[in-house]
Amino acid sequence: MKEQTKESSSTLPLFGFLLAFVGVFLYVGIKMNNAISLANLSVLLGVFLAALSGYSLARPAAVGQAIRAFPRANAPGYVLILAATAWFLWNILSEDMADYREIKHWFYIGFGAVGIGSCIYLRDFLAVRGLAVFMLLLAKLMLDTQRHYMLETPVAHMSEWRLVFAVWAYMIIVMSMWMVISPWRMRDMIQWMLAKPRRLAAKGWFRLGFGILLIVLGLTVFGIPDTAPE
Repeated sequence: MKEQTKESSSTLPLFGFLLAFVGVFLYVGIKMNNAISLANLSVLLGVFLAALSGYSLARPAAVGQAIRAFPRANAPGYVLILAATAWFLWNILSEDMADYREIKHWFYIGFGAVGIGSCIYLRDFLAVRGLAVFMLLLAKLMLDTQRHYMLETPVAHMSEWRLVFAVWAYMIIVMSMWMVISPWRMRDMIQWMLAKPRRLAAKGWFRLGFGILLIVLGLTVFGIPDTAPE
């Protein structure tokens, strides 16, 4: 009983962080219809990375226990799968898809059933699969936002730092596709990372540095426009 309480107390802060992360990007994807400036996206991602890495460096034991339990945790899996399903269905709704207009309603039914059915019949490594699908949608947002920046910013003021988002997004896509196909690989990677404390610390410092870089880029290089690109 004491071990279960200890595990719950160690996972609760990261679960709250996950809810905040999912909620913010669902707001961007659905309420803002995926319209966000590259500057704001850079600052937003940087803040999340810095906060996560800061907590990881401050409480490595609790974070290690939480991420060890993550691959087979049901609650994060439900949140991620259902959130990814809602975001994906919204993307279908907002896309023109003229060639499929007559059968568009079947997409809602089919993909909605897949998302809900996964929570019932595919609960093994559900959190890993849910995270992978949600990150695929985030990668799409990053690529679309980077493309808007590239098309709307004058060449004289365009920064090649935008390629950070393109490269990072494609890395997310490759890793997420791998996790969907072989979700147990995340469990193996977590076990490897936690085998030596310095590995988790090194990852935390790297993410902290990268998060700070994104914040600086958003506040300086990309600038923060008054309105998001339409």
